[in-house]
Parts: sequence; C-alpha cells; structure tokens
Amino acid sequence: MSTVFQCKNNIFYPQFVSQVAKPELVCYNIDNMTLFSLEKYRGKRVCVAVSGGIDSVCLLHAFRKGAKQFHITLTAVTCEHGIRGEASLNDVQFVRKVCAAWDIPLYIFSADIPERAKNSGRGLEEEGRLFRYGCFSQILQTEADVVATAHHLDDVAETVLFRLARGTSLKGLAAIREREGIARPILSVPKTQIEAYANRYGLPFVTDETNGDETYSRNAIRNTVLPELEKIVNGAKEHLVEFAQRAVEDDEYLQLLAENTLVREDGEIRISAVLPPPVFSRACILAMNEFGIRQDYTEANVKEIATLKSLQSGKKVCLPGGVEAVREGENISFYHPKPKCSDEILFSEGIFAVGEYTVTVREGGTEGLYADIAAFPEDCVLRTRRVGDRFTPFKGKEKQLKEYLTDKKIPARISWNLPLIAKGSEVFAIFGVEISDRVKVTKDTVKCVRLSMK
Repeated sequence: MSTVFQCKNNIFYPQFVSQVAKPELVCYNIDNMTLFSLEKYRGKRVCVAVSGGIDSVCLLHAFRKGAKQFHITLTAVTCEHGIRGEASLNDVQFVRKVCAAWDIPLYIFSADIPERAKNSGRGLEEEGRLFRYGCFSQILQTEADVVATAHHLDDVAETVLFRLARGTSLKGLAAIREREGIARPILSVPKTQIEAYANRYGLPFVTDETNGDETYSRNAIRNTVLPELEKIVNGAKEHLVEFAQRAVEDDEYLQLLAENTLVREDGEIRISAVLPPPVFSRACILAMNEFGIRQDYTEANVKEIATLKSLQSGKKVCLPGGVEAVREGENISFYHPKPKCSDEILFSEGIFAVGEYTVTVREGGTEGLYADIAAFPEDCVLRTRRVGDRFTPFKGKEKQLKEYLTDKKIPARISWNLPLIAKGSEVFAIFGVEISDRVKVTKDTVKCVRLSMK
C-alpha cells in the first residue's frame, strides 16, 4: 500500500491506495542502461513531475532505480489540467497506479485550465504552464528540495525552431533551462535514447492522443518539420540545441556589458547614447525594468528610445508608467518627471520648500553659495525658472538664463526645477549653481548669508 497525497484547493490530505495492479516492470539489466548521473541529487528530496508519458515515466524510473544508492528521498507530482476530459483523468489514474506499484508518494493537483484561461485572457498553453509551476512552487516550499521535469533534447530543438520561426531574440533562445528548484536531468538526452530506455526496462506509459494533431504548431514541428530537417541535415536537432546554448552564452555576456554601462544617481539612470546596438537595447530594457516597466514595454519602446541617439539634447520620449527618457549630451537619462513649482515665496532668511527642494538662507555655515543679503532688491521671491528670465553670473555679463544654464550643461528638465531668487525676470541666485554678480560679497558687505539646498 502506497500513500497518495491528493491536492484540492491547495490543501493536502492523505488517501490510501490498496491492492493496485503493478505495471509490468521488466528489467533486462543489459549494460545497466542509464539516462543521466544521479550524483548531483545525492541526499536530496526529489519530486518528479509525471504526466504518464514515456519521458516522465522513464525519468521517474531512473530516479527510483538509483534512489537507494544515492540516498534520494523520492516523490512524484502530476498536474491535471481539465483540458482533455476523461482521457486526462485516465492519465492521472495511470500515474496513481505506477506510483503505487513503485511505492512512490504522489501529489495530485487539478484545475480547470480552460476556465482559468477564459478569465485571465491568456492562452491555454501559458495558463497551463503557470498552473504547473504554481504546483511545483508549493511542493518546493515544504516537500522537496528539487522538482525534476522530463524535458529532453528534442523538446529544446523543437522550441528553438518554433521561436526562431515566430521571431525571437538571443534571450528567447534560452528555450528550456534549469531554474531555482527546477531540474532538467535529461535535457541533453535525445528522444531515441529515452525510447530505447523504456524498451530496455519494459516500462509502461500512456500517449496523449492530441500529440498527433498537427493543427497545433508544435505538433507539426515535432512530427513533420524536425524529422524532415533531420533527413536533410543529419544531427540537425543537436545543432539547433548547440546554437541555442551559444546564443544564451552570448546573451548573458551582452547583458553583463549592458548592466555595467548603467549609471544610477539621484533616482535616475543614465546610459551612453553611443553604445553599440546590442548593448544599447539591453541597457534600455534594464533601465525600464528598474523603473518597474517589465511586462508593459514593447519593441517599439526600445526603437523609440533609440531614435534619441540621433536627436539633439532635450528631446525626450514618454514610456509606460509615466517614465521619460531624454537625450542629454552624450547620454540618455531615464527618470520619473517631477511636477514644476509655480508658487512664489517672499525672500528672507529661513528654511523654505521650493518645489522638490528644501532651501536655506542663513548667516554662517560652510555649505552653499554666499551672498550679500543687503544687495538683494526689495520684494525678491523664491521660485523656479520661467521663460524670459535673465541672469548676470558672478564676474560675468548678463545673458538669457536659458543660455547660461545650457552653457553649464544643466539639462532643461533639471534646470526648470532649480530654486531661484528673482525679482521680475531678473535672477539674482540659482541655488546649487551660482549667484549674480549683483549680490556678490564685497569689502562693504555688512552681512553675508549662505544659500544652500537639499
């Protein structure tokens, strides 16, 4: 008698299976055939994902065969999607019988994937994948150190070819990879070897009748395209997998280069506008990701940012989530725009909030600009920049404030928010930048004040 753990509504409870007919398990022991090394799983709790198909049954058998030698605590999990009706339920019963015969505890999850897909707007395949990995996550929380799936070399080749035909990037060629808690022990094993293993040990398995339906793109690739490709180019499947592996390595290197180009400062991210395209596009995506734009961005957003490379400073594009990207000199900056301040505060000594900044006007101190407080005209105000403002820099000549700030290479999006001291259109101080020559400290100055901001 073997214990089976049924899962409904995410609650496990035991159910005992008695007197189940054991599947025929004939072990010929010819060459003691193995599919993979179990050494990396030594001493671990391994839960094998089993559908009842030949691949997953062989994987479960291989773990069972070596479990005692490698001190592996073995369990299994099956996920019923509610897509194929009675046939799907029969597959679950088959898996129950196999696990009972082999004395392997089984976790069973069931869901109505068509209904879930209808409610979420996702496709059946995507919804089913999310369901399975949700089940695996629950198993990993308390019951296992690793969940092993039976993806094999042919699965990788099929996925690579499908994605190439549909259009993908190097990152998209990371077709089927191990991830934290999820192992793919037979990922490099071809289907023919798995079939030989099943035949060698006389393993029972079930076949999904929909696998032959070539109205499904993947089935057409699996059953027709790949076999024909193998006839034309011997070893095509292995070559596709090798190409995908090299592509993934290239992508990881380019990702690292892109990550190293990001400059983070004051809640903004800057990247060089002269990066080569493969690094530039990845840097753009990394920047958007850090601003919370993960699923919302499109290839069109990346192309739009790239147009800034050929535009003058100050040009910008609007991205999802209210983020903006702007060309600034040789860089492109990503940021959340800050609201402009239109208020005026009568100038005096003290501490004041001007837009996003806190400014201080006080006697003494060691930080900030210093000025002759008596040199400021009456009725000066604290405010931010306006069109038509003029400024006479320290030891300089009067000019348009816009021209001065451009010369100082201060981006417009920043200069529009800098606190100023002004009367009318004449600016007497720009906090954090410069004072006007008209308020400089001289030998006749009676009281000197510091102008600082944070």
